[in-house]
Amino acid sequence: MGIRRTYGPNSEHPVRDYADTDMELPRLFALLLIVLEWTRPGLPSPVKPICDVRVLNHFIKEARDAEVAMRSCREGCSLSESVTVPQTNVDFDVWEKKNALDQAKEVQSGLWLLHQALRSLRDSVTNTALHSHIDNSIRNLLTINAVLRSLNIQEYTPPANVAGGEDTWRVSSAPHLLQVHVNFLRGKVHLLLSDAQACQQDVS
Repeated sequence: MGIRRTYGPNSEHPVRDYADTDMELPRLFALLLIVLEWTRPGLPSPVKPICDVRVLNHFIKEARDAEVAMRSCREGCSLSESVTVPQTNVDFDVWEKKNALDQAKEVQSGLWLLHQALRSLRDSVTNTALHSHIDNSIRNLLTINAVLRSLNIQEYTPPANVAGGEDTWRVSSAPHLLQVHVNFLRGKVHLLLSDAQACQQDVS
């Protein structure tokens, strides 16, 4: 039987903690500026693969900040209707048997669903203090897609019926949505990036 692991708010990160104190902040922010520059419309994908795990860890931290801010909100922070989100639990036996293309499609479909869900959340929330957190989360999803392109991962647009797929479910609360966002980044996105062939070549 395969091991199923759900990345919940108190679960242990599979690789390492990503506290700010463990990162070289000036170098990280410089790297983030480069990544953001590459995501401007009309620019090609970067030539060099973006393999530094601290980039994703930074986005995970910002996603967690958004979740914390949402959980402390008391007014004007509800989701007006339920939204479809990707499953975050990982059966490692099943995941490892998938080829890289299928793994990439699953991750990109999940990112697309989260993008749509966060846009719905942005339209529903009237608490202006939360708008910056949500906007930042949406921008970060777009940046992650640019990181995938830098790794020569073929861009994939999921079909219209992806919202009804077996790897999806529906949530009706804003904190739950943001928790799914965090867990998806920590789980399947991290697995895809850490095993990317371009990064293995870059290390060697």
